[in-house]
Parts: sequence; structure tokens; C-alpha cells
Amino acid sequence: MSRLLVTGAGGMLGQDLLAVLRTRPDVTVTAATRADLDVTDERAVRAAVAGHDVVLNAAAWTDVDGAETREPAATAVNGAAVAHLARACALAGARMVHVSTDYVFPGDATEPYPEDAPTGPVNAYGRGKLAGERAVARLLPETGYVVRTAWLYNTSGRNFVTTVLRLAAERDHLDVVDDQRGQPTWSYRLAERLVALADAALAGDAAPGTYHGTAAGETTWYGLARAVFALRGLDPDRIRPTTGDRFPRPAPRPRYSVLAHGRWAAAKLPPPGDWHADLAEALTGLSDRRPGRPPSPCAERS
Repeated sequence: MSRLLVTGAGGMLGQDLLAVLRTRPDVTVTAATRADLDVTDERAVRAAVAGHDVVLNAAAWTDVDGAETREPAATAVNGAAVAHLARACALAGARMVHVSTDYVFPGDATEPYPEDAPTGPVNAYGRGKLAGERAVARLLPETGYVVRTAWLYNTSGRNFVTTVLRLAAERDHLDVVDDQRGQPTWSYRLAERLVALADAALAGDAAPGTYHGTAAGETTWYGLARAVFALRGLDPDRIRPTTGDRFPRPAPRPRYSVLAHGRWAAAKLPPPGDWHADLAEALTGLSDRRPGRPPSPCAERS
């Protein structure tokens, strides 16, 4: 029986990881929320990791704009704490699956970024996440896995999809950014993929290194909003395209965040499915009214 530690278990992705793992009677799971484990405390991290076969790290500083003015604090979570976890895994003989982000890239590409593309973050959040990636590669060259994701949404809580649906009941029209391209990714589907990668790692079928865990295909935030409306039987023409400069943010956003998925075949795992099919499945259980915040051109990040 495998023993897994899930860090960041209270967040959107962490909760989905626990939901996926609840279907696995062959796995013993330790769920560590922020209240349970301060990942910036190296001694506490070492104690938490001991006795586990795999660490699924979903703990992260996710406030992209807040990182611009509090970069040391953000990097302590997204960079230094990842190094603590990697060192603890090395001591315990555990594998580590760490969630990173498309924000390690500059966003100036015109075709999907392969896993080995040169990095070049354009904001503090991306710099901190890149520090975490490098820590995993340095400290766990044979047992460390980095999975980059982007444009995460879920069927509850506060994210782009649920906010669009809430505002649909409040406004006649929504202006949504149409000059940033990416891959809307259902966090539950990502959780399934992370668990599958952990299984493959334990079986010796997955080489260590970097994988891309976004959905296949691409669209803009405008395209995503229109798809949400259409799938819920609403008029997509109520969504109007606009540009990112209409929504100034402290942290610059990459214009192009489309990731390639070439490494999954080598791990004997299928490539990610299309974003639109995942969205349709996710929306089958989504209520029209959820708590939210004003529309943002960017959804929650990992």
C-alpha cells in the first residue's frame, strides 16, 4: 500500500486530489492543510514527509498580484518551501510531484511551449515558481516531478468560470479579455493526472523531470466565457471581446500560455483531453450562483 502526503490540501487543487484519492483503497493519504503544516518550516516539513512514499505538493502562494509587492514572502512559499519538501523527500526516499505554472515562461511564443523550452518569467510570481522548479530538479534529479498547469477552474468556489456564471445573472453583457491565449484546465482532471503520474513514478514507468498538465487545445478568456455561456444555454453574444489593457493589474500577464504535452507518452500515460470536453463535463454539476469576485482576465493559478 502506497503512503501519500498531500500538501495544500485545503485549496482547490488539494481538495480535488483528496477526492480522487478517496477512490483508491490501496493508498493511505495524509492531508496537510495550511493550518496543519507550515511548508516554510523546514523542521516541520521533514517530520511531515517522513514515512511517505510520495508527496503531492499543491501548497502555493497563489496571489499573483500580491507577489509583486511581497516577492520575498511569495518566494518563501513557492521557492524555498519547495526546496524544504524536496530535501525531506530525499531523506525519506520519497518521490515528489510538484505543481508549477505556465508563468515560468515569458508568454512571447507563437506555438505551444515544449517542456524543455527556455524559461523567462515576467513577474514575481513566476520567478518564485521557477525557483521551486529548480529546487526539485537540483535536489531530486531521479525522483522529482514538476507538473506545470494554467488557467485552473473548478465547479465551486471562486474562479473565472464560476464568476462568469454569477455575473451572467447580474449583467446584460460581460467584457472579457480576448488577447491572452491559454488552456482552461479543470482542477479535478489535473488531480487525476497528478495521481496517475505518482502511480507511474512508483512503478518506474515515468522518468523524472517536467511535464505539462494543462488541457489540450487553446482559447482566450473571451472564448472560454463564450463556451461557458453556450454550455449553460445562455446567449454567447452577451460576451463582448476587449483587451488586457482594460484590466490593468500589478503583475504583468503572459500573452501566450499554451503548453505542449510531449512527455506523457514516454510515461505510458495518455495525453490530456480537450479543454472544451472537460469544461462540458465539469459544468454538468455546476450551479448558476456561486460566491465570486469581480471578473478577472486570469483565473486562479497554481
